[in-house]
Amino acid sequence: MPTSKFFRVATEGATTDGRVIDRATITQLAQSFNPKTYGARIWMEHIRGMTADSIFKAYGDVVAVKADEVETDTGKKLALFAQISPTPDLIAMSKARQKIYTSLEINPKFSDTGLPYLVGLGITDSPASLGTDILTFSAQQGENSPFAARKQNPDNFYTEAVEITVEFDDKPTDPDTGKLTTTLKNLFKKITTSDAAQDARFAELSTAIETVAQHVVTELDSYASQLTQIATLEKTITDLHNNFTAFKQLMDTQDSNPDQRPPAIGGPGTILTDC
Repeated sequence: MPTSKFFRVATEGATTDGRVIDRATITQLAQSFNPKTYGARIWMEHIRGMTADSIFKAYGDVVAVKADEVETDTGKKLALFAQISPTPDLIAMSKARQKIYTSLEINPKFSDTGLPYLVGLGITDSPASLGTDILTFSAQQGENSPFAARKQNPDNFYTEAVEITVEFDDKPTDPDTGKLTTTLKNLFKKITTSDAAQDARFAELSTAIETVAQHVVTELDSYASQLTQIATLEKTITDLHNNFTAFKQLMDTQDSNPDQRPPAIGGPGTILTDC
């Protein structure tokens, strides 16, 4: 799975459901997060689907978070950055500019630590659906909140949705291509070592190249031989087909009742005697 570059998901001063994400919360979220302790998965609209084929299935995982200062219109502020491992579906949506807004689900007092913890990441197309107004309204509804059933814990809260751009560090590579690249790198690394070892390294490289070349020649010869065999088989099949067709046509002209006398072909009816 490819891993994204870090992207900003929250900035100090951001509002949620009436609360403000302060600098201390950003710092604590960065310090407390550990996917081995509790994994934060990525959910559409913060809805945790129950089946793997649901549109509300998980779309990846948050693998790391960090806090860094950023320059804003009102000066420097501390921001939280996340790194994710998305599923192919989320990658496709991102390329199509779908679900480009994210919202954090934060447990204010996680487990026994008492510290805020990132427990989920929501994605949406509409920032208003997870905006300050709706989050504040929902918080005022208590158990009747439209978000109540979506939360991992009733005390959790969501941050306001912010737009993101997901970029990737790792480009998927074919495993065999990767192995070949590694092998070639190792070979060239060997031949660029000390001068004393150059001859031995070049000899090793020469042997490797000869082995590869011989393998290629062998494969080409085998391929050419197979083509010849195929051509021979095709000719044989064609000949058999032609012979069968001729035989069938001959049989179609034969009398189906071998006991019946062939019909007379006509004549004057006079019996001639050779004396």
